[in-house]
This record gives sequence, structure tokens and C-alpha cells, in this order.
Amino acid sequence: MKEKLKKLFAYYQPYRPLFYSDMFFAILGAAVTLIIPLIIRYITNEVVYFEPAEARYTVFVFGASLIGLVLLEIFCNFYIAYYGHMMGAKMESDMRRDIFGHYQKLTFAFYDNQKVGHLLSRITSDLFDISELLHHGPEDLVISIIKITGSFIILLMVNVKLALVAFAFIPVMAVYAFYYNGKMKKAFKRNREKIADINSQIEDSLSGIRVVKSFANEKEEMKKFKVGNDNFVAAKRVSYKYMGIYHSGLGAMSTLITVVVLLVGVMMMLNGTVTLTDLITFILYITNFTDPVKKLVTLTEQFQNGYSGFERFLEILSIAPDIADKENALSLEQAKGEIEFQNVSFQYEDHAEKVLNHINLKVDAGDYMALVGPSGVGKTTLCSLIPRFYEVTEGRIIIDGIDIRDIKLNDLRNNVGIVQQDVYLFAGTIMDNIRYGRPDASDEDVIRAAKNANAHEFIMSFPEGYYTDIGQRGVKLSGGQKQRLSIARVFLKNPPILIFDEATSALDNESEKVVQLSLENLAKNRTTFVIAHRLTTIRNARKILVLTEDGIVEQGSHEELLMKKGVYESLYHMGSPV
Repeated sequence: MKEKLKKLFAYYQPYRPLFYSDMFFAILGAAVTLIIPLIIRYITNEVVYFEPAEARYTVFVFGASLIGLVLLEIFCNFYIAYYGHMMGAKMESDMRRDIFGHYQKLTFAFYDNQKVGHLLSRITSDLFDISELLHHGPEDLVISIIKITGSFIILLMVNVKLALVAFAFIPVMAVYAFYYNGKMKKAFKRNREKIADINSQIEDSLSGIRVVKSFANEKEEMKKFKVGNDNFVAAKRVSYKYMGIYHSGLGAMSTLITVVVLLVGVMMMLNGTVTLTDLITFILYITNFTDPVKKLVTLTEQFQNGYSGFERFLEILSIAPDIADKENALSLEQAKGEIEFQNVSFQYEDHAEKVLNHINLKVDAGDYMALVGPSGVGKTTLCSLIPRFYEVTEGRIIIDGIDIRDIKLNDLRNNVGIVQQDVYLFAGTIMDNIRYGRPDASDEDVIRAAKNANAHEFIMSFPEGYYTDIGQRGVKLSGGQKQRLSIARVFLKNPPILIFDEATSALDNESEKVVQLSLENLAKNRTTFVIAHRLTTIRNARKILVLTEDGIVEQGSHEELLMKKGVYESLYHMGSPV
């Protein structure tokens, strides 16, 4: 816990002046609340016995002082409310930057086992609770300590016996709070897990809303949502039960202090050991004493929320990317595109069986290589190893004579362009989406790339042309249009190595012809891997590799493989090579 708190406090570092000023005004505000009852006690205990003229003047002076102190308290409260919250917001922003940056570093292997809703929850609701703790925690703690300590000292000065009666409740309250704090912490952690489940289910349902509606399965989605929502309510019920016990118990003790002090004070007043003005002062300070106790109650809630959120925040930051640059990684500005697989094997972390087993393959620069074979034999996986989306389990992959693990990741991936079957377009304009291939590209470069991808004509058919908003994931475009934008994006990137992952399999025949032409334009003079779904995409390939569970079992041109009458020929006669 010590190490975690150290990391938590490190986020105060850039905002120390703001933090110190926030603490200063918090202390000043607390001091004002302690001074006001003392002035009232002095007026009721001393000033009322002055000569009338002197008493009126003194009351006026102290009255003005009290108004000044109230105005000062208002300013202090405003400062800690506004600037304190701004400090919390900036720290929350820093944390969001850190966790989002870390998300960018994590590999496919991590995302294969995660739900987007859970990851989203850690970057939204978790961080808000942490920022509330970072802002309110220190100031509430300092204010509470000052008020409780100050009240205790002043009450001892007023009457020792009454002060001891009031503070006799403190140990009981501390034990009570400590016990139910533990219960609340566990309950709050469960709440976070349940809300993350709901976020994940909502994200999944809304992302697939077209599928939901096409199957008229809105009721099924509501059923799934109801299960998660009911689990969340059940988790909340437990946490609120403990919170209710906690609040009511401490609230009752706070009220009980006032009642007991009042009763004991009246008895002592009847005995002549306490004056009425001292008892009034006592009652004022008891209120001043119970307020910070309630503030500490709020603080403990915030601590449970914020600290459990920070633990989840650290869980993500502690996950080291399993693929990263070596210490002395080499730069690779522009690869020639010569690729060699040397005895490459691969298996996923949670699978015992190897997806690829001792693959040996040499691809010359500029080669057009097609991969065919039954589904699940590792065609996409083999291509995913080239840009190091996954790390080889055995063997090595060499580009231009250099092991890819010795090349800087950014440089390696800048030399590889991928066109996938499932095109992902970002919300925004056509211009933005094509420019994603090279963020510093000019408008002219973007238009040139679109023309090369046979996309310019359909883009200009829209009223706003390149500045047309395409909606979430490009929902306003057809499959062929989306695919041509993804090709334009790769044209703009201009990499020497290309991977076409079943890029035309989801298109109709007419769209496929246009996209196929774009792909062939893109592939000129580049090392190209084509994961084939339809024969039309591979007939012109210089070499076709046939993969099965036993690895590469056949290779050659389309005609050569048909003459072998092996696996390829049987796939060909079934109508498709996959």
C-alpha cells in the first residue's frame, strides 16, 4: 500500500503551488470557524457587562469583525471549491493521458482477452473518483484535524470535565468506522466490476445495433442488459447497506454527543460549576466538532471509491507490453521488402497447440505472394507476425537481413501496410480518414492517394466531397467505398510491404472488380502478401502458398499447383481456396 500511495501522491508534483494554496485556504477557513464561537463567547460573557456606550461600540467592532470573518470564510470556501476542483481535474487529465498512452502500447494479445467496456470504465468513472479523492482528501483531512484538535483544546480551556465527556465517544466512533470501512471497501470494489460489465454489454450492443435490429432481437438485448443491471443493483444493495449502517451509526453518535453534553452541562450548571455562556459556547463547539466527523465519513467513502479506482488504474499500468523495442533497436527508414521466415512457430498464450509449426519461407522484394488454405490454419496469424502484432514463439523473421525484433517497432510498422476485410474507419470526414495513413500529408497528397485507389470519383459525388462526414465506423458508405478509402489510406502511407487480408471477400462482384483494380495498383513494386478468399485475387500471383495444419504443403503458380493435383486442386474444384 505504501508504494501505491507514493505513486498516487506523485500526481500532485506538477501542481504543488496550487496544492499548497488550496491547503492554506482550507486551514484558514477552518481557523475562522474556530474563532467565531470564541468571539461570541467573549461578547456574551464579558461585553454584556460593559458600560452601555462602551458595550455598543465593542459589539459594533466585533460585529464588523464577525462579518469580515464570514466574508473571509466565503472566499476560502470558494477558493478550495473552484481551484481545488481544477487541480483535481488536471490530475485526472494527467492520469487519463497516462492510461490512454499505456493502452496504445499494449499489444493484440492483451486486447484479445479484454472487454472494451471494462477498459472504458477505468478511463472514465474510475478516474473521476480518483480525482475527487485527490482534491477533497487532503483538504478534508486537514480541516477535520484542525477543527477536532482546535475544538478539543478550546473545550478543555472552557471546561475539562465536559470536554472529556464529549471526547469519550471518539474511540468508539474510531472502532466503528474502522470495522465498516473494511466492509465498504470490498463492496465498492464489486460495484466497479459490475458497472464495467454493464459498460461492456452496452458497448457491445450499440456497436452491433444493425445486427440486433436485423434479427429483431431488441428483447434479447434487454434481457442481457437486465441481467447485468440486476447484478449491479445487487452489488449496490450490499454497499448501501454497509453505508447506511456506517452513516446512521456515526450520525447517531454525533447527535448523542450533543445530547449527553447538554444534559451533563445542565446538571453542572445547576451545581454552579458551569455558567450558561460556557454551556452555549460548548454547544457551539460541539456542532463545530461533529461537522468534521461527518466530513471524515464522506472522506472515507471517497477514499474507498478513489483508492479502489486507483488500484484498478495501477493494474493496467503494471501490465508491461509483451512486445517492445530492444534497448539498442535499429532504425529502418525504407525497407526493400525482402522477407524470410526461418523455422517460425507460433502459439497463443492460452492455447497449448501451435497455430504455425516450423514455417520456412523466403520472399524476394517486390514478390506478390498469395496464401490459401482451410480456415484456421494460421494465414492471418502468419501475416500478423511480420509487423510484430504477435511475437514468434520459435524461430525468427528477417526483413532485409535484419531480425524484426532488432528493428524499432514504429519503423517496422511504418514499412508495412495492411488492408483488411473488416475495414475500420473513424468518425469524422473522408479527408481525416485517408490522412490517417500519414497525418502530415497535404490535401493534394490525400487526393492523389484517393485517385490511385479509384475513390476520387465517388468521393466527389458527395455534396461536401472530401469533407463529407461518414458517421461512426463509416456507416454512411457502402462496403466497396469503405474498402477503397482503406486502400487510399495505405497508398498515402506508401509502405514497401503490403498485406491484403481477404480484402475483397465481403464485397459484391461489381465492387470487387473496382477494389481489385485498386489493390493491383497499390501492389505494384511492393512485396505483397494476399490472404485469398476468391480465386480472382490470386490467379496473377507469382507464387501461391498452400497452408494446412502441417504448415506450407504446396507452393507454385496457379497453373503449377493445378497440375500437381494436390490440396490446391481439390480446393479449386470446391469453388474456393479457403
